[in-house]
Amino acid sequence: MLLQIFTLLGALGMFLFGMNMMSAGLQKAAGNRLRSFLAAMTSNPFKRVTTGLGITAIIQSSSATTVMVVGFVNAGLLTLTQAVGVIMGANIGTTITAWIIAVLGFKADISILAVPLMAVGFVMSMAKKEKMRNISECVIGFSLLFLGLSLMKESTPDLRSTPEVLQFITQWTDYGFGSVLIFLLFGTILTLVLQSSSATMALTLIMLSMGWIPFSAAAAMVLGENIGTTITANIAASIGNANARRAALAHTIFNLFGVTWALVFFSPFLSLVGQVISWMGYPNPTEIIYSAGIESGSTESTAALYGVSMLHTLFNTFNTLLLVGFTPLIVRTVTAIIKQKPEEKEDKVKLKFISAGHMGTAELSLAQARKEIIHFAQISHQGLAYIRSAVEAKKEEEFEIYRKKLVKYEEIADRIEYEISAFLNALPQENLSEETRTETKRIYKIIGELESLGDSGEAISRILSRRNSHGKSFTDKNIEKIGRMLDLIDKAYKIMIDNLSVKEFTQENLRMAVDCEIEINEMRNTLREEKILRIEKNEVDYQSSVYYMDIISEIERMGDFMINISEARQ
Repeated sequence: MLLQIFTLLGALGMFLFGMNMMSAGLQKAAGNRLRSFLAAMTSNPFKRVTTGLGITAIIQSSSATTVMVVGFVNAGLLTLTQAVGVIMGANIGTTITAWIIAVLGFKADISILAVPLMAVGFVMSMAKKEKMRNISECVIGFSLLFLGLSLMKESTPDLRSTPEVLQFITQWTDYGFGSVLIFLLFGTILTLVLQSSSATMALTLIMLSMGWIPFSAAAAMVLGENIGTTITANIAASIGNANARRAALAHTIFNLFGVTWALVFFSPFLSLVGQVISWMGYPNPTEIIYSAGIESGSTESTAALYGVSMLHTLFNTFNTLLLVGFTPLIVRTVTAIIKQKPEEKEDKVKLKFISAGHMGTAELSLAQARKEIIHFAQISHQGLAYIRSAVEAKKEEEFEIYRKKLVKYEEIADRIEYEISAFLNALPQENLSEETRTETKRIYKIIGELESLGDSGEAISRILSRRNSHGKSFTDKNIEKIGRMLDLIDKAYKIMIDNLSVKEFTQENLRMAVDCEIEINEMRNTLREEKILRIEKNEVDYQSSVYYMDIISEIERMGDFMINISEARQ
């Protein structure tokens, strides 16, 4: 008996592992396309729902879709209104998993093909093309999923031969509507523990087909799964910004509302499901006697399995149709419940877009990192104003204010570089496509150059400090010439930020950055030669001139860092 229980747990583990592996393979194979699809297909409610449905049907995980959406909201890639629509669609999309399990996992013994499919997947995994290797992961995951499902069915005790095994569960069915609430809670807790509504759905279908529970109890478990599945997004959003937390809360409100109306109209709703299954030519699942179990593959078994899948589909479809028109109200409600913290409004020097952690897939986490490097570049650009102010400061007290600002910005740059690097380092390397690995290397290069820009600002403040300690100063003409160099750096910053922001980087984008870099180099050379000539003629103070040329050289180095960033986008 103990061995049977461990076999059941092992089979469940295989099912979950296969589901995750299949989902990861599909996400890697379609990562970039999913990203563009999600961004493009959210312009109206119908498109939002269709997008959520489509992505969830592809990656076979509503939790992954919802976490992805929360991450996109956190990264500013989706508005809260768009996110709510996509989440509604994801709830419909997840019902496809139930149909796959019901049709293939029970009606046909697909486990017969599971091992041969693994062989096919293994051969594909040795292919040179990365896309083929990603598909192989999906094939092997698919095989493990159905092999696990088959083992779960085989290792589940048969109540006809061992009725005492799960007598306590069968006793839960004797309390009328109280039983519905018990199984609702059971489905919720099971989904919370397993972190997969698909696994809970599989267990529900097995319990129903083995005669452990009647159709009404299975229906209640399905409703509970819809509550339990919201926890994943709430965990992901718990450390995110206000909008990320609001998106997760909207998902919870949506599902809780649906479960509420389904409980209020529980009997009529089950009757409707039974009628639909009858129209399909199968026995009404609400009228089948389940106490002794039903024979696998029989019309009664098929009717029961299809009944649960149909209930899941109708529940999420009706719920979406009821609430899609109230999306603005849901948005206003979650916005009123979750207030934006003052620091989220005012803090301009902390990470904004990757604070919710990784998305449901490593492939899509890069959207957060890209947004963050643009934010990093904008923070770096703000520091340029302090360089200008430090150069122009006439009094020591005034200069000291700006020197401290530049030191602070250098520390900020160090911290942001470290946090983005830590975020990228934490991505599971085995789940990254070759394209994503290349993109990750680009981001490492870019954040390194942005950190160097912070170093340059602090280096200029040190040069000015040494100048002041020796009692030297710049003439108004020298300050005006340094200002002209800084004007070119300001122009280079704007080009660099534009180049980081564009979706499609072109040779024209690069040419603009190169032209600006040439201008900076030419002005540096002109100013140096002019100063050296004046030193040779003893027209200027030598020590002040050295400090002046050091600052001109450091400003030119900033131009080098910026052209490196634009070139990294190629």
